[in-house]
Amino acid sequence: MNLNQSGATRHRAILEEIARRAMLDRGLLPDFGAEVLAELKQIQPPVQVEGLGNGLRDLRQLAWCSIDNDDSLDLDQLSVAEALAGGRVKVLVAVADVDALVKAQSAIDGHAAHNTTSVYTAAAIFSMLPEALSTDLTSLRFNEDRLSIVIEMVLGPDGALLEADVYQALVQNHAKLAYRSVAAWLEGRAPIPQAAAAVNGLDDNLRLQDETAQKMRQFRHQHGALSLESKEAQMVFEGDQILAMEEEKRDRAKELVEDFMIAANGVTARFLNAKNFPSIRRVVRTPRRWERIVEIAAERHYSLPDLPDSKALEAFLTQARAADPLRFPDLSLAIVKLIGAGEYVAELPGDASPGHFGLAVRDYAHSTAPNRRFTDLVTQRLLKAAIAGSPCPYPLTALQDLARHCTEEEDAANKVERQVSKSAAAMLLESRVGELFEAIVTGAADKGTWVRLVNAPVEGRLVDGFAGADVGMRLQVQLKAVDVDHGYIDFTRVNFKHNGG
Repeated sequence: MNLNQSGATRHRAILEEIARRAMLDRGLLPDFGAEVLAELKQIQPPVQVEGLGNGLRDLRQLAWCSIDNDDSLDLDQLSVAEALAGGRVKVLVAVADVDALVKAQSAIDGHAAHNTTSVYTAAAIFSMLPEALSTDLTSLRFNEDRLSIVIEMVLGPDGALLEADVYQALVQNHAKLAYRSVAAWLEGRAPIPQAAAAVNGLDDNLRLQDETAQKMRQFRHQHGALSLESKEAQMVFEGDQILAMEEEKRDRAKELVEDFMIAANGVTARFLNAKNFPSIRRVVRTPRRWERIVEIAAERHYSLPDLPDSKALEAFLTQARAADPLRFPDLSLAIVKLIGAGEYVAELPGDASPGHFGLAVRDYAHSTAPNRRFTDLVTQRLLKAAIAGSPCPYPLTALQDLARHCTEEEDAANKVERQVSKSAAAMLLESRVGELFEAIVTGAADKGTWVRLVNAPVEGRLVDGFAGADVGMRLQVQLKAVDVDHGYIDFTRVNFKHNGG
């Protein structure tokens, strides 16, 4: 949806300055220090020797490809599939070996450990690692030999995981692909991307990957994984001028990558447990406000049990999507808010973590994006030590501290991203103060009530008429004011009587 009716010109530089200020306000570092830059100049790519050795497998000949955003250069994963007898399929996910060049306790590692994640704002990307690494030397770039950690999975005809292994390998990306063009081809809306067509057999391999991913997804949902949708905002720029805000939609290619990553992250968690290593798990506990989820279901004439039950919730979501697909994203957003945010926890082998409620999995360790998330780099170091039979490189107390720190900094990074997104939205809405919009309540607490517009991915605060408003309710609101510098967007409730009417 193009919200810019005024034609007002604003520039990327304003948003980047807002982003930098927001990062500093939350203790994040927008720039790399002199020590990091000096260390970066000394880094040389690891030399590959004939025969490889040290248990390193040579898998460069496989039809590896990457699927990411159109403009992504920090490529963390490659994938390939192989059909086996009996309807089984072997899926391989290669993850960039970032640890090969980013050593623990180095200055570069220190910066990564401070921020813990790349920060993706509407104006600029603030990479966790210097771009000379994340977009080049530690990126699984097209037509380059790269060290990797490979997660090998054998799936049954129903999408169930039958076997798995983790090992180190040399790989090569034979096709750099993008979500949109791959999805358009898989969905029959466009021809195969040229980069895929240029690789012999990759068309069949991608279809096999897609079919396998869909089976894996169906299997997870049968076991309680939730069919949730989100409305992610994406800014449209023309040069430095922001023109519009669009909803970033899900597609088959994104689902393919997501399903493979969920499975791979489960494999790495169980691999470390089997090797008697501790790990950092990503957990989403049972919903904080299950009683409100039960109320929302009851409003749609559906009965949920009194205690949290992911299978029952998935059955409700499936029915709701079929009954009203256009409004399902609004319902989905309310459920996401009520379930609550995820967090990192350190776990000893054999411990029972809370698991990931939304994915219906207990074993889940972030491991597939070491260029972008510090937890994944730490997990990679644990995996490499476990594969080599070396001692664990992190004591449990250090992992516990890291888990708490990464949860806090990821929350800070998310707040920066949201603030910049709201500042961009405020730019587009400046000329529309006083207009009416349909909205859904996304947050209701003592600190404030928040709403999101139904027809645009814009969230703001309800500053008047919030009494009785609760998550999931649809309201008519009026845009009262915007503040670009602070990312404030204020709404008032329409047709609301303060005397309880």
